[in-house]
Amino acid sequence: MRAPQLLLALSLAAHAGAAPPVRTGADVLVRDRLALLQGKRVGVVTNHTGRLADGTHLADALIARGVRVTALFGPEHGIRGEAAAGEKLGDSRDPATGVPVYSLYGATRKPTPAMLRDVDILLYDIQDVGVRFYTYISTMALAMEAAAEARIPFVVLDRPNPLGGLAVDGPVRADSLTSFVGHLPIPVVYGLTCGELARMIEGEQWLPAGLRPDLTVVPMEGWERRMLWPDTGLRWVRPSPNLPTFAAAQIYPATCFIEATDCSEGRGTDAPFQNIGAPYVDGNLLATRLAGRALPGVRWEPVRFVPKGSKHKGTPCGGIRGEVTDQGSFQPLLTALVLLDELRTAYPGSFTVRVPTMNRLMGSAVPWRELVAGRAPAEIPPLWQEELARFTAQAARYRVYR
Repeated sequence: MRAPQLLLALSLAAHAGAAPPVRTGADVLVRDRLALLQGKRVGVVTNHTGRLADGTHLADALIARGVRVTALFGPEHGIRGEAAAGEKLGDSRDPATGVPVYSLYGATRKPTPAMLRDVDILLYDIQDVGVRFYTYISTMALAMEAAAEARIPFVVLDRPNPLGGLAVDGPVRADSLTSFVGHLPIPVVYGLTCGELARMIEGEQWLPAGLRPDLTVVPMEGWERRMLWPDTGLRWVRPSPNLPTFAAAQIYPATCFIEATDCSEGRGTDAPFQNIGAPYVDGNLLATRLAGRALPGVRWEPVRFVPKGSKHKGTPCGGIRGEVTDQGSFQPLLTALVLLDELRTAYPGSFTVRVPTMNRLMGSAVPWRELVAGRAPAEIPPLWQEELARFTAQAARYRVYR
């Protein structure tokens, strides 16, 4: 068993049969803040991760307690988490509760006035992974905007940032690269919980046209910034189909950029975002070359895999499997740049990159432009340290937890 999985197993075993050290905002709400919802028609932006500590889906728990839930809003992957990445979803009715479900990953990504017609207060409860291009925080910001336009309160039920609240990394998104994978002007790894990020959206007035949401954050109990996911004692519910483990989420901010290339990022394998490769890649050679770069906090081993879906479906691929060994020293953006540099220099006739997609994921045209211009990967992160320092100082004003 590898170190992150072993750590997770030990953490879960330590808390088996006992209350976890962290209580989420959803559990706090249900325990002692239901008065927020009394007499109101409640809309809930959530998915399969919106669960109480006992595993009950938030919508089911609220209805069981007499709360009048009138609308559910599903992000990418749907209200019960069964849709594939990028799969467009239509409106429906939740079979478990009978409540109308409005898709925020289909014809619209923002609740419309018609969707909010029977809603007096809008809740948000989705487990995020702490990375800018993971689309749930874009959904949160757009739902905040819709609530502000409708003049209804917006309540965030806070959840842990699985990567902790100390690390920040990557360029702050350039305004010219605003997209659904870069909706907010934040770095790739932003070091806030979703509740803290909502406070920052409100405080920095990032909503358009001067909109100011009536925002309430129901905070967690027991969470500290130093905590990684295994420290929380909470059960890992895969936030999307291709982040099945904490180990995958941990390395995701470094390997997601492979999505912009012809290489497989491990979709359709047992280790998405840990397995990286292609039919033309020699995994032993690539692992050896990466080991020679002495990247901190991460290690690589050669693998062979056959994706069951996505890129190179059904085709044997050579490649590597990555694992974060020390979150404190791991540098996701440096790791990404070194990996991309090794692939492009080792396989110049095969390795291809969709540059607009790469720039959208990076939130900046600088990293790839400088890499192909011949700048050493280690010389590129210093180019955004000044803006990263400004963001960190700015974000500190919205922290809820130590």
